[in-house]
Amino acid sequence: MPFIEESDLLELHKDIDKAQIINERLLDQIKIKNKELKKSKIQRNFLAGITGLFLIGGLAFTSFTAGLTSSNDFENRNNYLVSIDSLEAHKARIDNLRQQNEELSLVKEFYLAKNFLDKEKIYSVQIKSFVDNNVTLASEALTNTLFVKTNPFYSYSLGNFETLQEAQKFRKQLVDLGFNDAFVASYKEGKRLQIEDPY
Repeated sequence: MPFIEESDLLELHKDIDKAQIINERLLDQIKIKNKELKKSKIQRNFLAGITGLFLIGGLAFTSFTAGLTSSNDFENRNNYLVSIDSLEAHKARIDNLRQQNEELSLVKEFYLAKNFLDKEKIYSVQIKSFVDNNVTLASEALTNTLFVKTNPFYSYSLGNFETLQEAQKFRKQLVDLGFNDAFVASYKEGKRLQIEDPY
């Protein structure tokens, strides 16, 4: 196995860790948006219920008072009309809720797309295979590595990439460092699918 400088290995792991941190931040943002979505949905339902009660109460009050007033008393009926300012305030509130609903729909679509990508094929660069699984190469701090059983061996891979081109570029960097046997493999749900074209 070729010799690799500790500083080069640390740089590779730093790059991998940066990608992991970005993924974790995205997941945190998704969780926050989901909480906001639930909160907004509760508020929207509560507001809709209050508005419905207000309208029903207003109609009941209008119906009740309409029976009490005489048809000749037209001026008294005008006292029960709702002010235009109040209607404008309700309209602005409804428009605001519609806008919030559209924003939350976008967050929900992003979250569904993220779940879909988790089930998609990823690419990683395999650097070594072992007969036994008692190898301690995989550190707890290195979360962007794969240690997968590929009968009858255990394979150790670095990086998780969405595209084959990204994995091929990373493989070239590893080959330049001396890992001449490194190759790109595709994985899905923790299982290796196939060995990919290295170029």
